[in-house]
Amino acid sequence: MNGLLSAVIFGFLFGFLLNKARLTQYDTIVNQFRFKDFTVLKYMLTTLVVAMSIVYLMRDLGLYVISNVPNTYVVGNLLGGAIFGVGMALGGF
Repeated sequence: MNGLLSAVIFGFLFGFLLNKARLTQYDTIVNQFRFKDFTVLKYMLTTLVVAMSIVYLMRDLGLYVISNVPNTYVVGNLLGGAIFGVGMALGGF
């Protein structure tokens, strides 16, 4: 239950920060696809770098054990990303 509670708290915090950064506004999303506003890209890359740093720091300190990580399915990831991107572009259109 502790893991679920922390996931919900961090999920709400992440969503709140997305909203505060104006990443939920139509113009921000559309301008990302028009290559005029890179706020979404910068925010997401910063989030990934911070999250990866925290996970590896916790692993190195012995607070978190990374185990049973399955191999990635590259074709499925590419196909899913393409479908997601097309859906976002159509939604913005």
